[in-house]
Amino acid sequence: MSASTRTPADPTSSDRAIENLIARYAELVDDGDFAGLGALLADATFTGSGEPVSGRDAIEKMFRDTLIVYADGTPRTQHVTTNVAVEVDEQAGTAVARSYVTVLQALPDLPLQPIAGGRYHDRFERRDGQWRFVERRVRINLVGDVSRHLRQAAAQR
Repeated sequence: MSASTRTPADPTSSDRAIENLIARYAELVDDGDFAGLGALLADATFTGSGEPVSGRDAIEKMFRDTLIVYADGTPRTQHVTTNVAVEVDEQAGTAVARSYVTVLQALPDLPLQPIAGGRYHDRFERRDGQWRFVERRVRINLVGDVSRHLRQAAAQR
């Protein structure tokens, strides 16, 4: 099939694919699957509270070095992503998304509670017919007790 006879991508399926990437990120963090996060963000630059990090290995290491993992292999969190707004440019094969994130945590000695809230600003690119992250910027503007979630905060306890 030549480029001129190709059917344009379905914008609804592009929106859904991007929403699925956003949801997959939350699942991987909550599962403590840092190798999976590295793979998901392999082509991306991740910017959180520190310096931007790019590439599979560097992103995996950043999560391992930042988050506390418990005996069950997870950080005992639930990332709730809401208010997802996706804007797709089908012709360019690019997209941007904005969303809210609320991080909940519970431990045997910590009742279920929100520990952080903020926003994600994401950029995506379609390569070989598949959408992928090219940038994730995290801005946390509401911070609760993260001393059982972030290694740096735990060290300051």
